Amino acid sequence: MSILEVTSLSTRGQVVIPNNIRENLKLQPGTKMIIIQEGNNILLKPIKAPKPNQFKKIIAIGDRIREELDLKESDINTAIKKVRKNNAHRS
Repeated sequence: MSILEVTSLSTRGQVVIPNNIRENLKLQPGTKMIIIQEGNNILLKPIKAPKPNQFKKIIAIGDRIREELDLKESDINTAIKKVRKNNAHRS
């Protein structure tokens, strides 16, 4: 089902999502969203935390990969620090 609405950008760069779309998607104040730009298009997608059973599956996949690659906790911490350092230089 497609819903067509018109909204405006405020002077502070804020966009109001029309009420019927918020209700249809069950969006609540404080809902986090990812914003994707592709060409002239902007996509807003709500970020929903995984359900506990989904989270357990995600953790199990990570554990399996870590075991297959024979990674230690120190290897993971080093990789995280490296990514954070690289991202800091991009800012």
